[in-house]
Amino acid sequence: MQLIYGLIIALMIVGIIGAVVPGIPGTSLILIGIIIWGFIKGSFASISLPLIVTGVVLLLSMGIDFFAAYWGAKKAGASKWGQIGAMVGLAVAFFGLLPPFLVVGGPLIGILVAPLLGAIIGELIYRRDLLIAIKAGLGIVVGSLIGNIIQGFLAFAAVLVFVFTTWSQVFVTGLTQSPPF
Repeated sequence: MQLIYGLIIALMIVGIIGAVVPGIPGTSLILIGIIIWGFIKGSFASISLPLIVTGVVLLLSMGIDFFAAYWGAKKAGASKWGQIGAMVGLAVAFFGLLPPFLVVGGPLIGILVAPLLGAIIGELIYRRDLLIAIKAGLGIVVGSLIGNIIQGFLAFAAVLVFVFTTWSQVFVTGLTQSPPF
């Protein structure tokens, strides 16, 4: 049982990393780990709190994605064209439609560079000023990175709730032990 629990925690750690790094599944991996644990234990009653917390974190993460990019765009003075360009760039990167020279660094670089290029192109189409376009593009990317960091903290909190509520189900040796932190 401890090995399975450790593997689920490892999956959740990948989920925390994915919440911060674009292009890797994040909070959804944590939710999958909790659901797997529920099936293994044969009861979802013991994991109801982590399940609810992770569901809320998943919903918050989706909102943070959009709000952080919007906030960064507004702070940098980006227009709707820059925001649309960034979203198109992200979609192009996500679906692997980038030119080969951008993919050389791996999908991570493409997912970071494509929204920047999309925002710059969108702003150039709208305003025809390269400096404003670059500033707007950087604002969108910085906002997105801040959002990813916030998502990482939320994902970490969800994993902590899971560990604190399930630790005793795995590591009980007569007396109830608390988690090792």
